[in-house]
Amino acid sequence: MRATSPVTVGRDGEIGLLSSALDAVQRRSGRALFLLGEAGIGKSRLVGECAYRAYELGMPVLRGRASSTGLVVPYRPLVEALSSHFRAAGTPTDPELVPYHPALARLVPEWRRGASPGYPETVVELAEALLRLLSVLGRDTGCVILLEDLHDSDTETVAVVEYVIDNLAGLPILLLGTLRPEAGAALDLVRSAERRQTAAVRELRALGDDEVRLLTGACLETPPERIPPVVQHRLAERAAGNPYLVELLLADLLDTGQLRRTDAGWDAAEQPDCALPSGILRSWARRLDRLDEPVRDLLLTAATLGSQFSVTVLQTVTGFEDRALFTHLRSAVEAGVIAPDGAAPDRYTFRHALTAEALVSSLAPAERAALARRAAAAVEHSGQPLDEDRRQLVATLELAAGNRSGAALQFAEAGRRLLASGTHGSAVVLLERAHSLAAESDRAAIAEDLAVARAESGDLDGALALTDTLPPVPARSEAAARRGDAHIKIAWVAVMAERVSDAARQISAAHGLLGPSPSPARRAALVVVDGHLSLLPGEDRGEPGETERAALLAAETAEAEGLPVVACQAWQLLALLSREKGFDAADACLERMLTLSTEHSLPLWRVEAMVRLGANGFMRTGDAARLHSARAAATELGALLLTRTVDGLLAMNAVMCARWDEAQEIIDRSAEASARVGNLSAHRYLLLAGATMAAHRGRRREMDRSLAAFRRAGGEQSLLVPLGLGLCRAIGALLDEDRGRALSDLDAALAWERDHPSYFYLSGRYGLRPLLRILAGEADRREYDAVTASPGAGLAWNRQFMDLAEAVLLGRDGDRAGAARLMAAFEARSAAFPVARHLGLRLVADAARADGWGEPVAWLRTAEEFFYGAGVQPVAAACRAALRQAGASVTQHRGGRDRIPSSLRTTGVTPREYEVFVLLAERPGNQQIARRLSISPRTVEKHMASLLSKTGRENRAALCEYAAEYAAEHTVEHAVEHA
Repeated sequence: MRATSPVTVGRDGEIGLLSSALDAVQRRSGRALFLLGEAGIGKSRLVGECAYRAYELGMPVLRGRASSTGLVVPYRPLVEALSSHFRAAGTPTDPELVPYHPALARLVPEWRRGASPGYPETVVELAEALLRLLSVLGRDTGCVILLEDLHDSDTETVAVVEYVIDNLAGLPILLLGTLRPEAGAALDLVRSAERRQTAAVRELRALGDDEVRLLTGACLETPPERIPPVVQHRLAERAAGNPYLVELLLADLLDTGQLRRTDAGWDAAEQPDCALPSGILRSWARRLDRLDEPVRDLLLTAATLGSQFSVTVLQTVTGFEDRALFTHLRSAVEAGVIAPDGAAPDRYTFRHALTAEALVSSLAPAERAALARRAAAAVEHSGQPLDEDRRQLVATLELAAGNRSGAALQFAEAGRRLLASGTHGSAVVLLERAHSLAAESDRAAIAEDLAVARAESGDLDGALALTDTLPPVPARSEAAARRGDAHIKIAWVAVMAERVSDAARQISAAHGLLGPSPSPARRAALVVVDGHLSLLPGEDRGEPGETERAALLAAETAEAEGLPVVACQAWQLLALLSREKGFDAADACLERMLTLSTEHSLPLWRVEAMVRLGANGFMRTGDAARLHSARAAATELGALLLTRTVDGLLAMNAVMCARWDEAQEIIDRSAEASARVGNLSAHRYLLLAGATMAAHRGRRREMDRSLAAFRRAGGEQSLLVPLGLGLCRAIGALLDEDRGRALSDLDAALAWERDHPSYFYLSGRYGLRPLLRILAGEADRREYDAVTASPGAGLAWNRQFMDLAEAVLLGRDGDRAGAARLMAAFEARSAAFPVARHLGLRLVADAARADGWGEPVAWLRTAEEFFYGAGVQPVAAACRAALRQAGASVTQHRGGRDRIPSSLRTTGVTPREYEVFVLLAERPGNQQIARRLSISPRTVEKHMASLLSKTGRENRAALCEYAAEYAAEHTVEHAVEHA
């Protein structure tokens, strides 16, 4: 007879907390809540209560449970949770989720594309995609995701849960998790989230005696006061307030007749037998004895397989035919021992994990070992392929049978397969388990694989520490070759993390093990890693020609040896090295990388090649078409990290082409997202793109704020330093009419590049800096020719400035026709870059007027009109001053009152006064304002007096403070956007 309470007892506080969380989610205030407690304490009952209340509110409910069989199944609770909802509601078809289908394909089978190659998405990418999915599901009413038994979950699931709870703010999502207080990754996460106040944690206490009495009355459907005192006393004493044990002991009393219903109520034996824990074991032994022998044997075998078990595996071990098997399973279900697993049609689960443990414990140790041994042999020799799950099951059974070394080999092989599939965290768990069980002769080989798994899972320090403990192996032996492979793989991870000294140490160790004559394949892998290492800041590049020849041989060898990944790494290296020769050579290397990755179904490397080809194309011509194609490919693949990287390049392209709205939309969309998914390089690039946009619009304060954010993200320790100086700060200085500061920034960029060899060419070294030096008389034809010889001078952005530089040189030499020809080339080449185009006209106009060539007056008028419309007053004013000096008429923008904000316009502030007011935010002196607006200090004094009167400010300091506040609040939008 079953004794189950229809109501939840003693958990009013927890139920109130759940109700409050559900209310918050309906207001789009995301919540994370964890229930912590021992087995049987009532966690699942509260999860069921939460699900019921959410259903009543019309919320989608997704419910999944980690495997308690000991098997490491990546993402199992999440797969089960999504399947539980989609099975009834159908798979969502919202268009906004389409970009996330590839990343979610691991969790949603319907989004797996049959024959197309998969992409090994990172845990963070998958977590971000899951967050988007849950947001869409909960858009109207909120949604609830329930994850049970997280103490048994894999490390990937724990990482996804951590990401989700850290990013729930403002989203209509409730995440409710349960776990036991057992040491492990899940408990560490919960305690950390509690400290960070990103999740609430409720530890479930044992029920008190009065609550046990209420629970017993609910089970027996009788008032608590009518329960025999002897029963109540024994239940309170033996169950220790655990609701599951109360129900279990009560069921045993009913089954054995020690507690029975009479006309007068309930009657109990004087001393009911319900001792614990041995009483529980005897209880289950008695229950088994009352079952038919085949059913009893089936349940004991099933319990040996774990608290959840596959019907197929159970049939393999027991040998039952279908009809007999399902008859016995039905009997076990009717007895209340097991139940079908709603998330997987092929699986059953024991009513509670304690049930399976109790059944197994009822066997004598020798009998348990023999049963496990037979089960392991049956699964291993069933003729079915041993996938990762079955191999782990065999390992678990071997361990139960006492065969530690055999279990270690099975765990190790399962771990290696997960490592090869890109599931690094779970691979680490299995390999660590194998390492602890392995025989001495097997331990070193397993440790090598474990070190690689740790490195590729992000624990590079753990990997390095483990390699330091490995026992020595004979040089140039088979064991040395295997060890060398591990060092090479760890070195690649260290290079990608820019851990220069660690990478060098791993490469040195590999060389020592492999000797002077490694196999061609290993030599190729070493050359590739060593070559990429040489490009990092602070490393000695060696002789470039030799490095390039070695990389080319490595690429050819890798292709011949059937190592397409190493070949792609080699061609990627060659593409960077070949930029010294020219971008045609670099593109040829990338085209080969693209071909190889396509032929060998390496989707990630294919998109990498497309991104690099797109970046080269945009730098060569200013056209971002190939970058857009690369982004589409990355999105289709679900490669969110690469997508954000491309977004950074597209944002910078839009900035350089003065497409401000497009640039801002990309930055708003991707800057925060790139930080959230851990793509720090893309995050920095997007921040720098934002700073560069402010600089190119003449907004110095906004530029400074953005550069401060860039610095906080580690920008000054990255390879982007010269871009920040040359493409951002120097242009900003020129739009402030401060050529000295611009040259200083460009010189600093050049100095940085000399100390940190770079293969990036937009820092001004090959364009803007030579132009400014020639205009200042600090450079001549020889310097111009030296710069022109570099491939970087041929890039579209740089070439426009080099055209201007040569025009100045030719005009200075009296070659007016040659200078005019170069200006025509500049006009055509600069069409894609409006700010650079008009800034160039402003820069060369004075030289052209002095040397008597070109059309400086027309250029100044064009530049003045552009910069006036863009609100860049220093340049517009300088152009007007230069026109006056040339004796040319100056257009008066007296209709510019529409550019003055209404709150100032109504006080009578004039356009010229407004130009002064804008500059006051930086607290300059009158002389500085006069220089920047090309007016006299006396005129500035008059404007200042008028502004003080019209704004009602007491003094200059108060007026400057008002201007600064106004700039911060309104971002001084005083431009009609051109471009």
